[in-house]
Amino acid sequence: MTRTEQGVLCRVPMRWGDMDPYGHVNNVEVVRLLEESRIAALGVPVGTGHQVEPPLIPFFSALPEGTQALVTENRIKYLRPLEYRNTPVEVRVWVVSARGGSVALGFEITDVVTRRACVRAETQVAFYVPATGTVLRISPEQQELLAPYTGGPVFR
Repeated sequence: MTRTEQGVLCRVPMRWGDMDPYGHVNNVEVVRLLEESRIAALGVPVGTGHQVEPPLIPFFSALPEGTQALVTENRIKYLRPLEYRNTPVEVRVWVVSARGGSVALGFEITDVVTRRACVRAETQVAFYVPATGTVLRISPEQQELLAPYTGGPVFR
């Protein structure tokens, strides 16, 4: 994982079983690749696993313990088939917006052999605090933390 001009670059392994009968990575598995890259970029919510590798965007460290990340929307554009490779795909992740009670993340999945974008997506994530039963509002300090990773919208 590395930082890029717009966001961060994550390498996410594909699994042989991710293929559909046509030899392409199945659309459901593409959503899994988006999830894995989101976790690699932002980290795991506190108390939901062990964070051994530090996240590239240390957002969860700025949230109250127990905060849950809830995907509220996914929008995905399949540009071309993503073929299975026995090497990780590259997924660029960036912050599209951080305001109100949610963060919108942009994604671009690139085939490492052809160097062509196969998928572009945008995911909206809200942060829920079970202890208070409320959605966490994104503070100015949290917006500032995310600002260096901000890029343009995926869809216009």
